[in-house]
Amino acid sequence: MTEHVHLLCVGGSREFPVVLRELSPGVRLSALCGTGLVSRLKSLGEHRRVIALGPDAPVGEWIEHARALHRIDPVTRVVAFGEWEQDRAAAVAAALGLPMHTEETVHRVHDKRAMREELARRGVDATPSRIVSAAADIAAFADVHGYPCIVKPASGAGSAQVRKVNGPDEVAAAHAAVTAPGPFAAAGALVEAFHEGPQFSVEAFSEDGRHEIVCVTRKFSDPETFVELGHVAPAPLSEADSEAITVHVLDVLTALDIGFGPTHTEVVLTARGPRVIETHLRLAGDDIPYLVRDALAVDLFRYTARQALGETGLLDELRKELAETWERPPRHAAIWYSTALAHGVVESVTGAEEARGLPHVDDVRLFFGPGDPLDPVPSSDSRLALARAHGTTPEEAADRAREAVAGIAFRSLLHSSTGEGLV
Repeated sequence: MTEHVHLLCVGGSREFPVVLRELSPGVRLSALCGTGLVSRLKSLGEHRRVIALGPDAPVGEWIEHARALHRIDPVTRVVAFGEWEQDRAAAVAAALGLPMHTEETVHRVHDKRAMREELARRGVDATPSRIVSAAADIAAFADVHGYPCIVKPASGAGSAQVRKVNGPDEVAAAHAAVTAPGPFAAAGALVEAFHEGPQFSVEAFSEDGRHEIVCVTRKFSDPETFVELGHVAPAPLSEADSEAITVHVLDVLTALDIGFGPTHTEVVLTARGPRVIETHLRLAGDDIPYLVRDALAVDLFRYTARQALGETGLLDELRKELAETWERPPRHAAIWYSTALAHGVVESVTGAEEARGLPHVDDVRLFFGPGDPLDPVPSSDSRLALARAHGTTPEEAADRAREAVAGIAFRSLLHSSTGEGLV
């Protein structure tokens, strides 16, 4: 019975405390996380207890705190709903003898070089890459594999510090940007071959080592910083391209030994077929699970929460639900963002209420308000606002989302900044 379940959530918990409580009012939730995540825990009051450790706490200390909690209130399952501290979650679960992704799987997913090596070894994706310690290493890689190439932290998220290097004159600046102090600096820098083609994200769900592709989403990113500007779900794809992406991602998930839970995989559809950018042991960000729900009526938050509560047989249920979507009239959902066109401090924001009132608009949110400084570093955190909309075609949904966000104007103390003109 789920009423007797005690979940230890390691790292961030996203929207899950509320979803878990809705599904099982008697569930007991405990959180074990770094001190930097405490202020970001949603629905803090839903947790029975929160244990926070400093940034220098070794893994062994995390395990000892978990063991002490386990003695006081036996833990049923260790879960990690966010990206941060999944390595700690795997180590804690192993120490407690509870199910979780293995430490090896978490390492291969988080460490992009380890992922590349494993996928190449398994014959799934042979994208050239290497760890670099100096700008000269990037130039040497490009001498062999050509320009452009991609330089990024070996471990990271949110498109932070990713740089496209178009030629030798950009090598030094890219290396300096990627190795600058930041949350991912300790992981080192990785250079890899650049893949030309449209980008997609693939949402999947796994159970007992079996995988089901739920949705392929078209991703629109800034061509230089790779910060996502918009998404459309499901993506407009030919049957052949959809099949190619599906097969490739299934091979990636199998090669990385992912046994359960949601995954979010980013791919490029090149002239030679799909190539993986990276994958994640979590639901997507950028409201993509809401796009999937709006377009396909599949709630990945609830499937993930039900699995955490111990339910089985979910993959067959999910497949049946997906089959039913094809019997309904087509529906697509899109999200679009506005980004800062200048640095400064926000003075005023106008147009948000008008955007919310537009037909077929499902959500409008502002990330910055009067008095907030505009983030000078391009990343997912530097985007100003979002609008989510739906339509009967991918183009209609995207146009409605773009129209809504384009009507929101941010005026800074330097000059005004809007979402108009973004692609």
